[in-house]
Amino acid sequence: MPSKLVAIYLNDHYAAATAGFEVGRRASRENEGSELGTFLRGLLSEIVEDRRTLLQLMTRVGVSRSAPKTVAAWAAEKVGRLKLNGQLTGYSPLSRLLELEALAAGIEGKRSLWLALARVGDADRRLDAFDLEALAERARSQRERLEPYRLAAAAEALR
Repeated sequence: MPSKLVAIYLNDHYAAATAGFEVGRRASRENEGSELGTFLRGLLSEIVEDRRTLLQLMTRVGVSRSAPKTVAAWAAEKVGRLKLNGQLTGYSPLSRLLELEALAAGIEGKRSLWLALARVGDADRRLDAFDLEALAERARSQRERLEPYRLAAAAEALR
């Protein structure tokens, strides 16, 4: 694996995982006390674990975390909250839908990461320490479990 390209790729995914964690944390907090909130709390714990696994993988292959990319992703998520959501203040049904769609996109990206790494795993034995196929399957499951909540949020926000 060309280390420069791998470093960029992994850091981009780590930054996206950071933004995904922030979106998940906000959505979980805003939906606390509901079935969706309970689901998001569990999903958030899986997102944290997946992000930690990615960091371990980066360490294993000798890729340092890019602080500027991570900070930029964190800040971008915060700025993204300023978008119009149909209300002057507070959380709206559109906020919920957009957050769930952001989580869905992030999970798809994470699944793509694990599958891409599994594809090149034979070229870098350092990846043998990670069950990339199982990680991809977990992402697929996360996306599948999220979908009913996303569709329900769409029905509420867009009716």
